[in-house]
Formats: sequence, structure tokens, C-alpha cells
Amino acid sequence: MEKNTKEKPLKRSEKLKPLSREHHHALLLCWKIKTGFAKNIAPERIKAYADWFFENHLKPHFAIEERYLFSVLGDENDLVKRAKREHQQIIELFTSEGDIAARLHDIKELLEQHIRFEERVLFNEIQKQATEQQLDDIEKYHHEEKFIDNLDDPFWE
Repeated sequence: MEKNTKEKPLKRSEKLKPLSREHHHALLLCWKIKTGFAKNIAPERIKAYADWFFENHLKPHFAIEERYLFSVLGDENDLVKRAKREHQQIIELFTSEGDIAARLHDIKELLEQHIRFEERVLFNEIQKQATEQQLDDIEKYHHEEKFIDNLDDPFWE
């Protein structure tokens, strides 16, 4: 008889849930990019929205994760190294020059994979290892605000 080695997913700590909700909004960005392409929207329009999202949501989110979450496991942890490497790759995709459509496609793919990794693997490990004080610090320094979308050009509708 084969033994089931899959661990049950952890119930997300209330103190990490605001960051998980931000991941949900980032997954919606991925959906909007995909929908924009499906509707043959000009890549420049999609990129304008993606850039707004990057400046207003992703950059601050990455900063909180790197300062308060990743420190729970430390810079030498392989999961943290991967997450930081992926953050840098995502930043480079947003800030580099070149084929806009190709970069948007890469942003969608990498961001989606990155969020799934953080939600399914990294956050679970952080939650297992974090002290109550570390979770309190995360909650203290991450103030969840109501998500206000940029509806200047809702190309995805």
C-alpha cells in the first residue's frame, strides 16, 4: 500500500491573510493581461495598466515580503532565495525595454507561477517557522488597505 506523503495545507494565519489577498489581486492582473490579449487590445493599453499595478501594488508588496516575511527564514534559505530571484525577474520584466507583448506574456506567466509558489510553499514554511512576535510584526507593518482599482481604461471588460 502506497503511503500518502502529501501534507495537508495549513490554514492561513490571520496575520498573513492580508498578503494572500494581495496575491489574489495580482492573479487578477494576470487574468486581465490574458483577457486583454484575447480581446486583441493594444499591448500598450495593457502595459499602461500593468505598470500602474506594478508601481501601486507589486513594488510595495515585494518590499513588505522581503523585509518582514522572508526574514523569518533568513536570506540563506533556498525558498527565500527563489522568491527574491523571482521578484527581481518580475521587476526586470516591468522595467526593461523591448517587445511589450512578449514582456506582458512573460509577466503573466512568471507572476502567476510566483504567486502559486509563495501561497503553496513559501508562506506555509514561513507560517510553520514564525514566532508569534514575527507574525505580530508582519501584521503591525503591513497595513491592509481597501484595494482601489485603476478603472481609467478597463480594457478587460
